[in-house]
Amino acid sequence: MLPFRPGSPDFAADPYPAYAELRAAGRALWFESSRQWLIPHHADVSALLRDRRLGRTYLHRYTHEEFGRTPPAPEHEPFHTLNDNGLLDLEAPRHTRIRRLVSKAFTPRTVQRLQPYVEELAGELVARIVAQGGGDLVTELAEPLPVAVIAQMLGIPEGDRALLRPWSADICGMYELNPDEETARKAVAASVEFSAYLRELIAERRKEPGEDLISGLIAAYDEGERLSEQEMISTCVLLLNAGHEATVNTTGNGWLALFRNPEQMELMARIAQIAVIGGAGSEKLSTAVDELMRYDTPLHLFERWVLEDIEVGGVRIPKGSEVALLFGSANRDPAVFRDPDRLDLTRRENPHVSLGAGIHYCLGAPLARIELAASFGQLLRQAPALRLAGEPQRKDGFVIRGLATLPVEV
Repeated sequence: MLPFRPGSPDFAADPYPAYAELRAAGRALWFESSRQWLIPHHADVSALLRDRRLGRTYLHRYTHEEFGRTPPAPEHEPFHTLNDNGLLDLEAPRHTRIRRLVSKAFTPRTVQRLQPYVEELAGELVARIVAQGGGDLVTELAEPLPVAVIAQMLGIPEGDRALLRPWSADICGMYELNPDEETARKAVAASVEFSAYLRELIAERRKEPGEDLISGLIAAYDEGERLSEQEMISTCVLLLNAGHEATVNTTGNGWLALFRNPEQMELMARIAQIAVIGGAGSEKLSTAVDELMRYDTPLHLFERWVLEDIEVGGVRIPKGSEVALLFGSANRDPAVFRDPDRLDLTRRENPHVSLGAGIHYCLGAPLARIELAASFGQLLRQAPALRLAGEPQRKDGFVIRGLATLPVEV
């Protein structure tokens, strides 16, 4: 029996010993509970992320019936309409067209223009924690920072921003393995409400364009094509969900890793003090952030459909199957990472898969790195003697894995 128990809180708290057992057991392992092939090795995960014989969807090539799958329940349709029109769940040629159009609005210049705002906001949030002598790093720093940044980028009014995090959390519940009906109900309700809100906002931006990303998406034009309204809505929701979920959970997981590795915490504090000057110090901070993403990644499992028969490690995986790429296991694979269970903030060779690969490589990776560098840098500069003030609490779920609370004191 495989040591893979995604529904167990104990497993979710520390899945890494089980991952080592899975890697020793083979390269493609059948998991009956979710009817998926588990892929635990870095080389295979990396290769299958780029393999065009697999896809996040199969509907660009097959019907549900042709692929041997049951169509989603009709009552779940609002969630699937929203989700299935986003970049993460599309394949070429639609993915190619939409990503090209989105890239015209989501440019490196757009991201760089946000950097002063990110630094200022991170500094304000940290100063508030320091002034009160501590607090919860998740709810007072990790969550509000990326939500505010994405909202600022999209041009969502400040008075509406409190709506975003609950909508996102409910939608992301559907990405867990075998979500129950209550999870689906919440995701559908959030999909309906979020879509309606964005539809109104898009209509306003059509009348009065601004400097925000929604205005940029409306204006994006390429070879006679524009984004449809549904494509814009799905893109905005994806940017929020993927953009802030990863940053929130990397922040919480990263701080917990530092608290549990005091010598690396000291090193991180020294790096942060140097990084304020820029230059080499900034590069070291970026290297450290990448190691935190590798060491305890927020996304542990990424699903792909097998569109043509493939073979992994001598195991034939037929068309119509689903593979579960285990990012958390790949990031601790000793075949790729020296001493993989050790947190090493100076690790230079770090081909982690936390941000994906291939055509689905994270579009917001540069923004995520800016947010994480600002968050860790500001806190370590303003509160270098930060320490845990209680036992952290984990969120439910394993696929998107993070902390619900992380109490600290200054």
